[in-house]
Amino acid sequence: MSDTPVELTILEALPEGLLDCPPTDLHRVLPGPTLIHLPGEREPPLFVSVLMHGNEPVGWDAVRLSLRDGLERHGRFGLPRALSLFIGNVAAAAHGQRRLPGQPDYNRVWPGSELPATPEHALMASVVEAMRARGLFASIDLHNNTGANPHYACVNVIDNRFLHLATLFSRTVVYFLRPRGVQSQAMAALGPAVTLECGKAGEAYGVAQAREFINACLHLSELPEYPVPAQDIDLFHTVAQMRVPADIRFGFPPAQPTLILSPELERLNFRELPAGTAFARVRAEAGAAVPALLDVRDERGRDVANRFFVLEDGELRLKVSAMPSMLTADLTVIRQDCLGYLMERYDQCLPRRGD
Repeated sequence: MSDTPVELTILEALPEGLLDCPPTDLHRVLPGPTLIHLPGEREPPLFVSVLMHGNEPVGWDAVRLSLRDGLERHGRFGLPRALSLFIGNVAAAAHGQRRLPGQPDYNRVWPGSELPATPEHALMASVVEAMRARGLFASIDLHNNTGANPHYACVNVIDNRFLHLATLFSRTVVYFLRPRGVQSQAMAALGPAVTLECGKAGEAYGVAQAREFINACLHLSELPEYPVPAQDIDLFHTVAQMRVPADIRFGFPPAQPTLILSPELERLNFRELPAGTAFARVRAEAGAAVPALLDVRDERGRDVANRFFVLEDGELRLKVSAMPSMLTADLTVIRQDCLGYLMERYDQCLPRRGD
């Protein structure tokens, strides 16, 4: 837990030279987490948050390219809608890390968080209150992810406006309630909010797609309230989060820890897997208690490890069919965050095809 003072800086203009800074240099211009309000032809503003995780540069790269477009075309930003930009973990971005030792995860400390209070909780609450005072057209939180996943959008509320905003980015949309304390959950109280997963860091296509999405949102006059046609969306519901318990050693072959994860793990993302699919091998001395090997919680926080997994022939296998997401081979991310999520299709929330 961080006890270092963390203060929010609020600006009404971009500091000189900011758009020339890659994420690793932002700390040279900004003292820390910063909320920047830029005027536009329409109000209320579009809220965009970037660098909640310091090793996920897609949001900042997309925003600065979008703002440079206006400068190059008009000699000024000339935004069609006001923009409120929140730049998050500047300190971690300087080191290219998700978060620094002693810091909480910046996307787990927004209002609604279940984590013990930190200075960062108060900071995020102040961002929400600042946007409540200004009003909000829509909110976008931009992320890279570490596993092999398609580009997709996430919502925390089943609402037609939220789903229209999400499908403007991708037809693949994930509805989730856990983890708590994420930006999109907090901002959903103020207006339509989405989290965008833009592929792995460093991929130019993710930056280009995020940039196009931001520009499109700035030009929107409203978000429709009629249903998204079923043929235009693939909607999934996150039903469980998977974590490796702190006392379990894990890794990939040829290492021989307690839990030996499948080298094919990332290839399982967004695939509807049958029961019996193996996620890991387990050393014989580990015992046979599934919850001791993998902590699996549903959206109410209940232990559902035995519902989804079984230990057979020395392998941790799916007990029922499921679709995983955000499985990653990054051992640091697995330890700091989670192994991944399990999902199901959520078609009952959509109009029938052809309606």
